[in-house]
Amino acid sequence: MSTKRILVTGGAGFLGSHLCKRLLKEGNEVVCLDNFFTGTKENIKDFFCNPFFELIRHDVTQPILLEVDEIYNLACPASPIHYQYNGIKTIKTSVMGAINMLGMAKRIKAKILQASTSEVYGDPDIHPQPESYWGNVNPIGIRSCYDEGKRCAESLFMNYHRQNNVRIKIMRIFNTYGPNMHPQDGRVVSNFIVQALKGEEITIYGDGRQTRSFCYVDDLIDGMIKLMGTSDKFIGPVNVGNPSEFTIMQLAELVIELTDSKSKIVKLPLPEDDPLQRKPDITLAQKELNWTPKVELRDGLEETISYFKHLLNS
Repeated sequence: MSTKRILVTGGAGFLGSHLCKRLLKEGNEVVCLDNFFTGTKENIKDFFCNPFFELIRHDVTQPILLEVDEIYNLACPASPIHYQYNGIKTIKTSVMGAINMLGMAKRIKAKILQASTSEVYGDPDIHPQPESYWGNVNPIGIRSCYDEGKRCAESLFMNYHRQNNVRIKIMRIFNTYGPNMHPQDGRVVSNFIVQALKGEEITIYGDGRQTRSFCYVDDLIDGMIKLMGTSDKFIGPVNVGNPSEFTIMQLAELVIELTDSKSKIVKLPLPEDDPLQRKPDITLAQKELNWTPKVELRDGLEETISYFKHLLNS
């Protein structure tokens, strides 16, 4: 198998660092591009001694020209705390970042994958959510900087494909968790684990009956690489996530059990536009990618808890 030179934007982030590790393991050259807004060098420090790994500190909202065979465009803060911190910057990252990466892909004839999100479905009226569903998104709400930024990025990808024959892939990522998550990213899995390990109150927003589907990071990365490896005829969008559905209360209780924590659960008001249900229909991924998640929530949480234990102890 020939070695490919692959660019990963957002490569020092949670998903990006796992993707870099997998691509290096498969014998590729990897160029990691990150501005370190949410990514950390800690996530990628093990790759610094690898001669096939290259790190570039750069913001995707600014143009760059590199010679690569493939591009995985993962750059964008993905947790509400981070993407709402600077909504304008979040929109710029999704939109201008897509324009810059697509422009480069067009010039160098590289294949490019967009890491989109289940947030394009908003607070869904259809359950589970198939790719054919157009979504129920508040275009002026507090989460719109991320939701609409990603929706616009998908539109840009489709238009570059239609007008310029750019080889694209669009992947809609559902809730993913695992090692290398930021302990203060505000996402529910990391929140609950850190609170439980510290013996703090576990904060549930709403009544806890809202549902999510949690995909372990190794499964997600497997789906991402499979999508990039499919025929150019299949471009997506395609849902990648775990269809096993849990309430937020069930997740909190499982984290307390696995950490043997004495933490108490407290309920706070539900944030604006927070979806009440989220579950992927993965029929298309099963058909086109031959992909189905393998890691059960309990097993994935044990790995993630182990990571956070080490992180907090150090």
